[in-house]
Amino acid sequence: MSLTRLLVLLLAGGLTVAAEPDVVVPLWPVEVAPGDPSPQPWGEERDTTPANGDLVAGRRVIRLGNITRPTLSVYRPRPGVPALVKDTAVLVFPGGGYHILAWDLEGTEVCEWLNAQGITAGLVKYRVPQRPGQPAHTAALADAQQALGRMREHAQEWGYAPDRIGALGFSAGGHLCAALAATGTNAATRLNFNILIYPAYLTEKDNPGKLTPAVTLSSNTPPTFLVMAGDDPVRPENVVYYYLAMHQAKLPVELHLYPEGGHGYGLRRTANNVTTWPDRTSEWLQRTLR
Repeated sequence: MSLTRLLVLLLAGGLTVAAEPDVVVPLWPVEVAPGDPSPQPWGEERDTTPANGDLVAGRRVIRLGNITRPTLSVYRPRPGVPALVKDTAVLVFPGGGYHILAWDLEGTEVCEWLNAQGITAGLVKYRVPQRPGQPAHTAALADAQQALGRMREHAQEWGYAPDRIGALGFSAGGHLCAALAATGTNAATRLNFNILIYPAYLTEKDNPGKLTPAVTLSSNTPPTFLVMAGDDPVRPENVVYYYLAMHQAKLPVELHLYPEGGHGYGLRRTANNVTTWPDRTSEWLQRTLR
């Protein structure tokens, strides 16, 4: 079958052809990542979405599971693309409840959007599901810290400034971004900005006015942009109280709370205004990274 014919069939079926990363880097120089059991009890990494799985905006979602070899995939904008903000890179963290990663919906599609704005994207394939006997985010946070370190180490080679690296995460990936921000204590480990889209687990389930220990704030907490819908089953308290905590600490933060839209829409536009969040994010980036 010709490539042209294949593309026609894919597009007719409502699928998109994802761009290929420019660089894929293993996050750990060993076969078994630190803290993981050996032999590993998980099966082969695979798309766990069934044939009749739920669609988002009429399209299928790749739900990648059983990740034991975490990677950083770097997507660089094509030459000549005007930059929304100069010399900038964004680490992208898909969500999935620390069980799977919504790989295209909250990953590759987001990288393509960033590249279209002249921004380098680093897609983090962090370990899922959560490891036995550990908090859900422990292995994922170690991977996130490694990914940030790699992005800083290769800033000149990959084409952005080492002090203009932020993160963008969805659902559990949003929690992971906030946890990563909480561990930044110096120029090498600190995010320069953070974008949390319908984040989960920011507040205690039984005490929604209290932040969870993993996402505590400090003077190193970077400027943060928050988005959520009021009818999100993950609970809008996550962003409301995180916003209030940052505001009371006099840390730069912006919140967009929409009346409806649910959860897990990624970049895919629907009739709900919450799916205009990419436009608001672009505006915020221009104001924040002048």
